[in-house]
Amino acid sequence: MSFSMSSTTTAISPEQEVATLNEQARERISVQRYDVEAWTSIANEAQSRPISEAAPLYEQLLATFPTAARFWKMYVEAQMAANNDDAVKQIFSRCLLNCLNVDLWCYIRFMRKVNDNRGNEGREEMKKAYEFMLGHLGVDIAAGPVWMEYISFLKAAPALTPQEESQRMTSIRKAYQKAVLTPIHLVEQLWKDYESFENSVSRALAKGLLAEYQPKHFSARAVYRERKKHCERIDHSILAAPPTGSIKEEQQCVVWKALLSFEKGNPQRLDPGALAKRAAFTYEQCLMYLYHYPDIWYDYATWHAENNSFEAAVAIFGRALKALPDTSVLHYAYAEFEESRGSIEEAKKVYETLLRNDSTANALAYIQYMRFVRRTEGVEAARKIFLEARKSPGCTYHVYVASATMELCVDKDPKVARNIFELGLKKYSHEPAYVLEYADFLCRMNDDRNVRVLFERALKVLPPDESVEVWNRFMAFEQAYGDLQSMLKVEQRRREALNQNSEDGPSSIEGSLQQLIARYRFLDLWPCSSSDLDHLARQQIIAQKPLTKSEKPPVSQVPNMLSIQSTDKAQPTVIVADGSTSMSVSVNIVRPDISHMVVYDPRQGFAGMMNSVPMPGLGLQMRPPAPPPSGLPPRLAGPPPLPPGRPPDVALGPKVSEEVLKSLPSAVSSFLSRLPAVNGPIPDVDVVISFLLQAEVPSASESSLQQPQQTQRVPSPGNAGNVATPADSSNSVKQQPGTNGTARSGNQQASSGGAEGRGGGGSGARHQRQQQHKRKEPDRTEEEEDSPVSQSRPPPRDVFRLRQLQRARVVGNSALSGVASGGSGAYSGEPSGSSE
Repeated sequence: MSFSMSSTTTAISPEQEVATLNEQARERISVQRYDVEAWTSIANEAQSRPISEAAPLYEQLLATFPTAARFWKMYVEAQMAANNDDAVKQIFSRCLLNCLNVDLWCYIRFMRKVNDNRGNEGREEMKKAYEFMLGHLGVDIAAGPVWMEYISFLKAAPALTPQEESQRMTSIRKAYQKAVLTPIHLVEQLWKDYESFENSVSRALAKGLLAEYQPKHFSARAVYRERKKHCERIDHSILAAPPTGSIKEEQQCVVWKALLSFEKGNPQRLDPGALAKRAAFTYEQCLMYLYHYPDIWYDYATWHAENNSFEAAVAIFGRALKALPDTSVLHYAYAEFEESRGSIEEAKKVYETLLRNDSTANALAYIQYMRFVRRTEGVEAARKIFLEARKSPGCTYHVYVASATMELCVDKDPKVARNIFELGLKKYSHEPAYVLEYADFLCRMNDDRNVRVLFERALKVLPPDESVEVWNRFMAFEQAYGDLQSMLKVEQRRREALNQNSEDGPSSIEGSLQQLIARYRFLDLWPCSSSDLDHLARQQIIAQKPLTKSEKPPVSQVPNMLSIQSTDKAQPTVIVADGSTSMSVSVNIVRPDISHMVVYDPRQGFAGMMNSVPMPGLGLQMRPPAPPPSGLPPRLAGPPPLPPGRPPDVALGPKVSEEVLKSLPSAVSSFLSRLPAVNGPIPDVDVVISFLLQAEVPSASESSLQQPQQTQRVPSPGNAGNVATPADSSNSVKQQPGTNGTARSGNQQASSGGAEGRGGGGSGARHQRQQQHKRKEPDRTEEEEDSPVSQSRPPPRDVFRLRQLQRARVVGNSALSGVASGGSGAYSGEPSGSSE
């Protein structure tokens, strides 16, 4: 028996997959309305559908992102592909004036399609379309191709009569003159085309026109370069969504504000009308991307108001309230603007609109409306607003406090103000903040009896964990205005009430000293030292419940915590949780012992801390300083001892450093031995560079040839005081050290040896010249010791000075070699002359 098993798999079609993704995108949009990725998926879906099904999707897209130029372009191109001319015209009427973007200049393509076969009437419609487009987008930095297309359209216009030809030339000239003065792309190419155009018409006329427009064009080109830098930083692909606080959003906001400041600064020195048009266009483009930023709307409206364009400011405020209806601050700004220019009714309508919105009809809105009515209509009208606010579901105790304060300070009626406070206490006695505001009012009225009654009434209602601030204020009141018995009684009651709520019971550390300090302090005057406060703060924290590193003590368990903010050791800032200040708990951090710390002094760096010790073959070595003289403190006697981590030659000793240098190549050891001392922990870069520029490091080949020769020194047969290597004895060009420290060549020695057996006159002259030559050699040695190459003098830090010294050394060395060679030539050639 055989069985055949077939497995069937259900494959998901692309249409089903797309439908699933779109359903997921809709679910995301239902949770987050401005989900950019989900809306992008919906846009892709709309492009794949026929226009009858895609139109509702486009409408949803544009309802959420009304300034997204790419969505408008998708929508209109879909309608143009379906040949729905009426729908295309309607879409352009909705987007062209509200979305100033060059991407929508497909409008020109549509107008060309509609008016292609209409003859002169169609050409006039096309010309109006170009002028309409450039009138709104002509100052866009990307409008260069539109200008060039418009000029090409004008050039292609037929001219049957001289009058039509003249009109055509005039239209082309005006278009060129506007384009070359606008900081846009292709502005240089437009200027070249304009020059060719004028020269083709009339060279005489072209000379004057080009001379007139050339400076203005150069100014536009300079502004274009700066404008381009700002525009290149703008991301035109983002959609206008509410700010989320991302770095990219903040950067784009900063970039747009920089561009706005640049345009409002008038770098092109435009007239006021042109400047206003340029700045307004930049604001409109900015709002295409920062549509949900209230500061951009407010700056735009304020800029219009500052330039006396009040009607434009009103229009901007209206658009802002429509774009951000839930932003209360824009309503307040608009109402203030209308009130400042005397439009009281318009301002009142703004407040009424604010109160009709459930999301903005809060206590603050009623308070500001009540104050506005009091300013414009009087106290009686403000009382009516207060009665209306009491019935509102968004009313809080703040409305009662604001109304009572207005009655006291404006109408000068403390009786009405007290009645309002009493009315609010029936409803908000459980609010500690309201109780404290009422207590402040009674203290201002000098009604100390009712202050105590108010505290007693509130403490009976408030739970212990919410009554801390009320207890603190009650105790502060008794400390300031009560007697000693009442003060101690309130303090005892407070301790019992707060410790009763505590899990661990009364604190063992919370004693009388903390309370005593709190009672006898005044403002920033304290009855004890900062060390005492520091000690009490530590003890009180230790006395609390054992906490982990991440836990903090609750406020209710440390009612009298003393915390020190170490801003100044002489005057520490101490915060005590009494009635006058808020609770602040800070754990005292254990600080390191710095009594033996040595302050670094640049004048006594590493070179000053260590003594220079000359050692043969190793230059200057460092060693620890000698002990201070008796009778002087260590800090005054000398620099401190060398800290650990210093160079190894100090720690290991001079012998070990000499062995280390011997193991290195001769070129490296010679270079290291001539290194100067370093001042401070970090050497100066200029000093290092200057030393490296002046140092003469022999090459590897020279050092390898000279190293074995330094150990073989034999006396020279020509001069007993001179020494020469075997290589030098066979080479007559190399110089040998003489007895006086000077250099003599092998030719000089041979000539001097041959001249000794000659006549006396020649030998006398030769002896005199030798004495003069010997007197000059020590002088030259002294000059070489005083030269800038000497290591005893610190290298200069000026790079220009270094170059001068290098040139001087080159010239000096060549001069010295020339003098030596010339002297040897005269010296060796003179005996032959005398012998003749």
